Amino acid sequence: MNKKFVLGIYDDEDVLLEAIENVRAAGTKIYDVFSPYPVHGIDDVLGIKRSRLPIVAFFCGLMGTSFALWMQIWMLGFDWPMIIGGKPHIAIPAFIPVTFELTVLFSAFGMVITFFIVQRLRPSLKVNVFDKRSTDDKFVMAIEVKEGVTDMSALNNLLRTNGAIEVNEKEVIK
Repeated sequence: MNKKFVLGIYDDEDVLLEAIENVRAAGTKIYDVFSPYPVHGIDDVLGIKRSRLPIVAFFCGLMGTSFALWMQIWMLGFDWPMIIGGKPHIAIPAFIPVTFELTVLFSAFGMVITFFIVQRLRPSLKVNVFDKRSTDDKFVMAIEVKEGVTDMSALNNLLRTNGAIEVNEKEVIK
């Protein structure tokens, strides 16, 4: 399936932030913005909500803690009880290092896997790069064009009046 985009190319981040506000105020939906480095405040201007990934991290960490404690209590208390150094079979203070490590491991793997699933990231042969200059020194605002709905000349004028140094069209295979 091919999708068509209009790309507004900017050379200053402050102009870009103001352009995003103006384009959104005009009722145009922005597909994405690409920049060579993180731009402070761009999430708020684009209207992107705060990530729920920390919640996933908490529950994955809780699962790691539970698994570590259950595993150690089961192995050392019931499955193969041994008296080591005169300690009781279930010695919680001795379990802290393993519990900490499994908490961090489950949390990290849980966040990475969740991020890949949510963002639909998977190995692919072709990566869609809208404009190669967005990896060097330009900022690119991509707006999806819907056939019969989007007025190309009005969109072109909107981007140019808001500081775009170039306006291009690109067709991407999705």
